[in-house]
Amino acid sequence: MDEPRYDVVGLGNALVDVIAHADDAFLETHGLDKGTMTLIDAARARELYEAMPAGIEVSGGSCANTMAAFASLGGRGAYVGKVSGDQLGDVFRHDIRAAGVQYDVAVGDRAPTGRCLVLVTPDAQRTMQTYLGASSHLGPGDVDVALVSAARVTYLEGYLWDPPDAKEAFRKAAAHAHRAGRKVALTLSDPFCVDRHRPSFLELIEGAVDILFANEAEILSLYEVRSFEDALQRVRGHCEVAALTRSERGSVIVAGDDVHAIDAEPHVRVIDTTGAGDAYAAGFLYGYTQGRPLAACGRIGGIAAAEVISHFGARPETSLAALVRDRLG
Repeated sequence: MDEPRYDVVGLGNALVDVIAHADDAFLETHGLDKGTMTLIDAARARELYEAMPAGIEVSGGSCANTMAAFASLGGRGAYVGKVSGDQLGDVFRHDIRAAGVQYDVAVGDRAPTGRCLVLVTPDAQRTMQTYLGASSHLGPGDVDVALVSAARVTYLEGYLWDPPDAKEAFRKAAAHAHRAGRKVALTLSDPFCVDRHRPSFLELIEGAVDILFANEAEILSLYEVRSFEDALQRVRGHCEVAALTRSERGSVIVAGDDVHAIDAEPHVRVIDTTGAGDAYAAGFLYGYTQGRPLAACGRIGGIAAAEVISHFGARPETSLAALVRDRLG
């Protein structure tokens, strides 16, 4: 098997994040379900954007955030996602390349570039209203087989599982990754996403996924159980590795009969939880592609997540590679 050119290639929704502070009253006024991600149409996106407080605009999307954090760790990453040839598309292209991620643009003309309106409440919870736009038109024709075959891990964003063409893109990427002897990872992304796609997610996980990322709410939803311990037992054997995050309780890594409980990083002031799971996946995948033990992979994930939640925004503000060197050597 040839030496991989990339450590990770990610497939996801190419979005521009619009992030602003808001109070609970704003959420109630606009009928928003706190702490979740909701898909909206273009008209609703315009309405909320006009009502939102002033904020910042930066290239985003769950998988793109992961790839930016992965590059900050020193990993070799590439990204596949669709934007439009508009101003927000230019923002996305510039930002992700500036982060150190290879991005050969997939440009569509059927819809504007997608955007995620992120409202951060004083308790650091984020409520996301997402207009997928051009990103939802990613299809199998946008998957570069040579690119996928040249990466140690192909990482799939669960949010993109909604459109039928994107499902085919995932299946194509996973099939070619395995054909090349590589690994496939999936993040479940959101409990509401799991609720919409539980049967097909289970089929995908059992048939095509080697590494699964999920938080506690997502894994409980996937298996329709009430306790984390029950979910942990159910996920055994469905994939090679499951990395399950539990907020302030750290994370648990399950690989067959091996279970590793990783404490959360201490003394972290939580400012904004946006991107915490994305950063954790980046850290875990960095350790994994560097051949580190699973417990160390979980620790690197925790370090990356702790950096991201300590400030406003979903991308690291300091070098994650330097943080890992300082804390792990």
